[in-house]
Amino acid sequence: MPSRGRESRTRPGTPLAAEVVHLSAEYLPFARTGGLAEAVTGLATYQAEAGISTTALVPLFRSVRDAGATLVPFSEPFTLAVGPREEPARLWRLEAPPGPRVLFLEHEGYFDREGLYGAGGVDYPDNGRRFGYLCRAALEALPRIARAPVLLHLHDWHTALAAVYLRTEFRGRQPYDSTGVVLTVHNAGFQGHFPFEALADLGLSDELYDWQRLEWHGRVNWLKGGLVFSDMATTVSPTHAHELRTPAGGFGLHDTFISLGDRLIGVLNGIDQHAWDPARDPNLTAAYSADALDGKARCKRALQRGAGFPLRARAPLFALSARLAGQKGIDLILDGQVLDTPDAQFVLLGEGEPRYAAALAARAAAAPERIAYESRFTDRFEHRLLAGADILLMPSLYEPCGLTQMRAQRYGALPVARRVGGLADTIDDEDTGFLFDEYTPAALEQAVRRALALYARPADWEAHVRRAMGHECGWQHRGPHYIDLYRRALARRRAAAEA
Repeated sequence: MPSRGRESRTRPGTPLAAEVVHLSAEYLPFARTGGLAEAVTGLATYQAEAGISTTALVPLFRSVRDAGATLVPFSEPFTLAVGPREEPARLWRLEAPPGPRVLFLEHEGYFDREGLYGAGGVDYPDNGRRFGYLCRAALEALPRIARAPVLLHLHDWHTALAAVYLRTEFRGRQPYDSTGVVLTVHNAGFQGHFPFEALADLGLSDELYDWQRLEWHGRVNWLKGGLVFSDMATTVSPTHAHELRTPAGGFGLHDTFISLGDRLIGVLNGIDQHAWDPARDPNLTAAYSADALDGKARCKRALQRGAGFPLRARAPLFALSARLAGQKGIDLILDGQVLDTPDAQFVLLGEGEPRYAAALAARAAAAPERIAYESRFTDRFEHRLLAGADILLMPSLYEPCGLTQMRAQRYGALPVARRVGGLADTIDDEDTGFLFDEYTPAALEQAVRRALALYARPADWEAHVRRAMGHECGWQHRGPHYIDLYRRALARRRAAAEA
């Protein structure tokens, strides 16, 4: 194994006396289905820039090679036992400029597939085995990757089983006993439910199958197990941390979240304020800033022209940029009167459930002079969409954090959003956006009317746009909270070792 894999990369005087290893199923720009990839990449990049030795370990999906990644070997091939099977593994390193070190775990049978989690809208039936292997292999590789002390940061259910393995199968071994674990819940709506037989298949004891650890309504629940065995747990906004502790917002795990006590903390996600900066965004027709907004009007004309709309400067232009799923509140838009707002234009961007895509396409076909629908998501189009829009629609059923509302504010498009999760924490009602409470079309429409009343006063609207664009939402403002959490996790681990 190359010696560079064992060398400590922690710099003297860095803000954390430990090496950080992120284990994630997604990472930009190589593997992405939603906000998870952007959040992990943003946090890891911030930590590396802050002088912390930071590594991200992700599966070597087919999409990694499709993205043109240049990879070099990091380890020789090795094998590991996962339940009754001997499985192959190898680590590859991304050859890239300074920043977090990015490693990819190779297993062709599990990861060289069309999709990350499934294909054709259907999950792969062996996802339990695939991501159980990821967790087990990551721990086997940990001494190759980082030198103790190590903070292992897990992300969502795909990696939660690593905490279970660490505190059971790897217990009593170094450097594992001194390794602190933080698990971040990005979306508790996905928990990793599998049959009881999955325990033996992954080499875990039947004794873990009880109501306090992995059992959940007759199934094995990976996210629950990861929460129980982690030193600290986080979710991606303070409001969502509260929601998870309630029967209405805990996705059936509210008792587990409550039991964590002060081990569960909500920390807002951030966005990359360099990539999302209208003053220097190469994707835009014209640059602009809070101090010089003229370029935004040119961006609006370009969006109208591309959509085939009349070039009307004072027509309110609404945007939607969302994964087409029930969570995103698409039903409120389709079942109500928002799309019938007089004199308004709508550019709708999203891909996902076919029923939503078909309904949006039908509305656009019925009124092409004022409604446009684009199903193919690209980063470039999303940048141009938010730069040209006046108002963003984000009526989510639930939203642990949300990133689009922060991008929209940065680009001077005021969000109309439901007061849930990170939307409540990042939008000041009737200042940097508009919030509503009830999950009904009528509540959304009332918030839209408030937005349009302000839009009808151009000078006042511009003042609100400037304030929204000045909202600080970068990782330099969020990242330090994680360093504090890491210290707490490591302190808990030291106390447990001394007990």
